[in-house]
Amino acid sequence: MEIVILVVVIAVVALGAIGGLVVSGRKKKAVPPAGQAQAPAATRAAPPVEPQVGEDADGAPEAPGRTVTEVGLPEAPEVREAPTAPEAEAEAAAAPAEPEIETPEPAAGRLVRLRARLSRSQNSLGKGLLTLLSREHLDEETWEEVEDTLLTADVGVGPTQELVERLRERVRVLGTRTPDELRGLLRDELLTLVGPDLDRTVHTETRGPVDRPGVALVVGVNGTGKTTTTGKLARVLVADGKSVVLGAADTFRAAAVDQLETWGKRVGARTVRGPEGGDPASVAFDAVKEGTEESADVVLIDTAGRLHTKTGLMDELGKVKRVVEKQGPVDEVLLVLDATTGQNGLVQARVFAEVVDITGIVLTKLDGTAKGGIVVAVQRELGVPVKLVGLGEGPDDLAPFEPAAFVDALVDGD
Repeated sequence: MEIVILVVVIAVVALGAIGGLVVSGRKKKAVPPAGQAQAPAATRAAPPVEPQVGEDADGAPEAPGRTVTEVGLPEAPEVREAPTAPEAEAEAAAAPAEPEIETPEPAAGRLVRLRARLSRSQNSLGKGLLTLLSREHLDEETWEEVEDTLLTADVGVGPTQELVERLRERVRVLGTRTPDELRGLLRDELLTLVGPDLDRTVHTETRGPVDRPGVALVVGVNGTGKTTTTGKLARVLVADGKSVVLGAADTFRAAAVDQLETWGKRVGARTVRGPEGGDPASVAFDAVKEGTEESADVVLIDTAGRLHTKTGLMDELGKVKRVVEKQGPVDEVLLVLDATTGQNGLVQARVFAEVVDITGIVLTKLDGTAKGGIVVAVQRELGVPVKLVGLGEGPDDLAPFEPAAFVDALVDGD
């Protein structure tokens, strides 16, 4: 038992001695002698330190510093240089140029050219009638063909019956029917139908106060050439030495307003316009007012092209006329009709006449169709004359209507 106790004591003493040696070795290893290399960083525990910046920071910077000249500055915004003379000319050429002021063709020269064109386009009616009347035997079947030819040319039922009755009577009395006699006979009867004694003057002279210009309203359905006719009529008036102001009262179509303004610029006529979708009556009123202030001779007002079936829009057209008349009477109301629409054009004419007092008719697109009888039919329907005819798309293809020239073109065509 004593032996066991002794062994335990010896073991405890040995363990204590070994522990003291280890602690002593660690203390001696904390600071190495001067001149001796330090242990690798991987085996040395660094004491915790406070983070520092600037010159107080330990260690070398990750990359060498750069001088001011080495630091890239932000690029300055690009400054566009003033265009050189050639560049300025190129830019000016690219921009839409203002139309040059033109000198319209005088009415006399225009009529000579239009007579020839009318003759080429309308003579089929006259040739057909002369062929039928030249038959040896004018029986009932032949007269029915004459009647059908006139109806096909849109002369209308009433005028056709009148013409056939007079032709039958005169042929019976005449007895002989040489080509020249027949041509003269047909010309006389057609001229009577067209109405050579009607007043076809476009009234642009004011009938009211002397300090107000003449006022003309141009009305009609879209697609008949209404805006173009207004522009061409301005050319006719300028060619006659009159000063013109245009009123762009078709405010629902920006293209129509721009088109009318272009027509005006070509002849030096001012165009009064309003905001898109604005009140047409207000634009018409302003046009007459400015025309008066500028001492213009004529104010032409292009109204909105309304469908004759739209009652509300037609009422608005009547409002335009009433508003304009607050400054004085309207001197002319021109209804523009497409000659190719035939009997449908008569329906349009009838409804427009109920809304505004039509004083004259403009027939457009009279070239290229043998339906010249619409002249007779529309005059008979409205009781007002055809005053102007359009025979093409050229700027000067609008001329006063001359009954004798029209009938000559029918019966004496090429």
